[in-house]
Amino acid sequence: MPPGNDLAGPPAQASLGAALMEEARQAGLLNDKTEHVSFRAPKALIEAAKRETGLRSTTELGLVALATLARPDPVAAAMRRTRGSLGPSHTLEY
Repeated sequence: MPPGNDLAGPPAQASLGAALMEEARQAGLLNDKTEHVSFRAPKALIEAAKRETGLRSTTELGLVALATLARPDPVAAAMRRTRGSLGPSHTLEY
């Protein structure tokens, strides 16, 4: 992403959007042909997400949202890997 292109806000916010886009780029998720996506979302949700990520562009925001969903979830992977390993007699104490 060219410097200063679609990032706004404090550096920490700007770096969040840039970091997520860079992670998606390194994973090869941005090298394919593009596909048109269109949907409606509440304005407050879009504005809050833009503030949180530091992004100004709705297109960049959509890419970051999709990239976030496409990221592997290490917790879910660990839970699938260890499912049932405690055994039926194990109790969790609270």
